[in-house]
Amino acid sequence: MIDTSIEKCYPSRMARNDVSTDSRKDKEAVILESACRVIRERGFHQARITDIAQTAGISYGLVYHYFKSKADLFDAILKEWWTDLFALMEEWESQKSGVEDQLGALVIYFLDQYQKRPDLVHIFITEISRSPSNLTPARLHWFKVFLSKIEGLMSRAQHQKLLRSDIKPRYLTYIFLGAIESFISAMVLENQPLKSRAQKQRIATGLLQVFLNGARPVKPGAN
Repeated sequence: MIDTSIEKCYPSRMARNDVSTDSRKDKEAVILESACRVIRERGFHQARITDIAQTAGISYGLVYHYFKSKADLFDAILKEWWTDLFALMEEWESQKSGVEDQLGALVIYFLDQYQKRPDLVHIFITEISRSPSNLTPARLHWFKVFLSKIEGLMSRAQHQKLLRSDIKPRYLTYIFLGAIESFISAMVLENQPLKSRAQKQRIATGLLQVFLNGARPVKPGAN
């Protein structure tokens, strides 16, 4: 069974005894946003704590008061990403939503994140999804948990005869997530913003329909 405890994989962040105050959370949020901006511009390995501190408008030492290293700061960014994403997926499970609703919600989630926090999405695409060298065991673990959850969804849909059964659930997962990643990667690299809610909905509908048109069971006698 895959351990889905985020606290276990990020002990440096969760095992601290000091109580977080609103002021601390606000300061951490400023540092995280600044780190996202700097890492997007320079890449994780070229980003420096001094650059992050200058962008945040705080002292160099204060960053280390909240985060013990650049790797710790990077893990905090990723933890925030996975926490929000897994919360959404747990909501699906509790509501027992259908496969189309769940996949559609996932597409919207990625597009929402790109619209609200493009730096964070850029980091996920370039520094995690497409950069195996940055995947420490803990980071790789969470990527695998995510893939496993989507694969489980595909498998259940196949058993319900909602998706074709001649393609392995794992491959359906790769096809679906690959389409989302490729689309958002192009948006990220071209710096193309999402201009409206209607545009976001059209994109989500298009991505979902293209996937489902190929993934639905083939009717007997159909060419």
